Amino acid sequence: MNTLPQKVHLRALGCRLNQSEIDTLARGFVSNGHAITDSPASADKIIINTCAVTQEATRSSRQLIYQMGRANPAAEIVVTGCYAHIAPDEIRGLPGVSHVVDNYAKESLVSIVTGQPLAPAEPFDLEPAAREALIGAGGRTRAFLKVQDGCDRHCTFCVTKVARGAGRSRAIADVIAEAQSLYAAGYREAVLTGVHLGSYGHDLGQPDGLYALIRALLAETDFPRIRLSSLEPWGLPAGFFSLWENPRLCRHLHLPLQSGCDATLKRMVRRTSQREFRALVTEARAAIPDLALATDVIVGFPGETDAEFSQSCAFIAEIGFSGMHIFRYSPRPGTAAVKLPNHVDELTKKRRAEHLQEMAVEGAAAFAGRYLGAVRPILWEAVSGATPEGYINVGYTDNYLRVRCVTPEVLTNTVRPARLLALHPDSGMISGVLA
Repeated sequence: MNTLPQKVHLRALGCRLNQSEIDTLARGFVSNGHAITDSPASADKIIINTCAVTQEATRSSRQLIYQMGRANPAAEIVVTGCYAHIAPDEIRGLPGVSHVVDNYAKESLVSIVTGQPLAPAEPFDLEPAAREALIGAGGRTRAFLKVQDGCDRHCTFCVTKVARGAGRSRAIADVIAEAQSLYAAGYREAVLTGVHLGSYGHDLGQPDGLYALIRALLAETDFPRIRLSSLEPWGLPAGFFSLWENPRLCRHLHLPLQSGCDATLKRMVRRTSQREFRALVTEARAAIPDLALATDVIVGFPGETDAEFSQSCAFIAEIGFSGMHIFRYSPRPGTAAVKLPNHVDELTKKRRAEHLQEMAVEGAAAFAGRYLGAVRPILWEAVSGATPEGYINVGYTDNYLRVRCVTPEVLTNTVRPARLLALHPDSGMISGVLA
C-alpha cells in the first residue's frame, strides 16, 4: 500500500456516534502524516461511515457512495459503519469501493487502508495547521466523545444491536485523556456519545459508571460545556440528575421514547412505560431548571392501530418535548420486529409522521418562546454569512436553543451571552443581540 502522505476526505451519516468515530479517524490520519481535505475531488482516499437504522438510511448511504465516486473516480473509497457491517457484499459491489471495514475493525481502519501502524500522537502534539484540520474549516466547537459502543438490549426494531454487538465501555482514564487533548486542540464542548450511553461501565462491573464518568469529566477537564447525547430512559442510578448542579453540564436531555403507548412499547420490548417515563421526566425537570427534553418516536410499528397512535400522541402532548426525531418504522434485517404480524402500510406511516411533525414544530416553538427576552450564554459555533451590519454568528444555548446574532466580529468558539429577541418559526432559530 502507498504510505506516502495522502489527502483524505471523511463523511459520516446518521448518529452522533458516527460523527465521533469520523473525528477520531481524522485525528488518526493526521497523526500518521496525512492531510484532511474538505473536497472529495482532491482526495486520494474517501472514508464513509454509513448508517443502517432505517431503509432510508441505507439508501442515503448508497447514494453518498455513488456521489463520492462521481466526484472523484480516481479516489479509493473506504466504507465502514453499520450498513457496511450488515451488508458488506452489497457494498463491495458498488463502484469505486476499495475497502469495506466492519464495525469491529473500525478502530484499525487507518492502519488497514494505509498499511501503517497507528501513530500515538494526540491532538495537542500536532502542528497548528494539523489542529485546524481537525477542528475543521467551519470552526467546529463541539467534540463528539465516544465513551461506549454496542448494546445488550433487544429492542425488536433495532438493527444497531446486530451491527454494533454487545456493550463495551472505555476506561474512564482513557476518556479523560482524550477529553483533555480535545480541549487542548480548541474544542469548547464535549458531547458524550454511545449506542447505549446509560449502560456505560456496566460491562466493567460499574453499575453507576455513567455517573462516575461525568463526575470525573467535570473534575478533571476544563470544558466549559459537557453535553449528553441520546440516553435511554431506564437504568439511571439514584441521584443521577443531581449532577446538573454543576452549570457546565448542559441542560439538555434526549430520552428516546419511541412510542407513547404501553401496548406498542411492549411489542418493541422497551424497558419503559408511560408511568415510568413520566416519573423520570418529572424527576429530571425538578432537578434541572430550564431543561430541554427531546426524544425519538417511531410511527407505524407493526400492530400500531389508530387507537394506539392516538394514545401515543396524547402522551407526547402531555410530556411536552422541545424537540422530536420522527421515524417511520422500517423493517431491518436480523430484527425480531420483521416477523411480527400486522405491518402498517406506508401511506398510514406517512400520515402519522406528518401529524407528529406538526406536534414537534409546535412543541419546539412553545419551548423557545419561554425564553424570549432572557439573557443566555451562547457557545457560538459558526458564521453563516454576512450583512452590511456584520457577521451572522450562529450558536446554541446550553439547553439547545439555536440563536443568530449579527456583530462586527466573528464570535466562533467563544461563549458570550445574548438577549433572545424573536423566534423565526420557519427555521426554529432565535434572533438575539449581545448582552
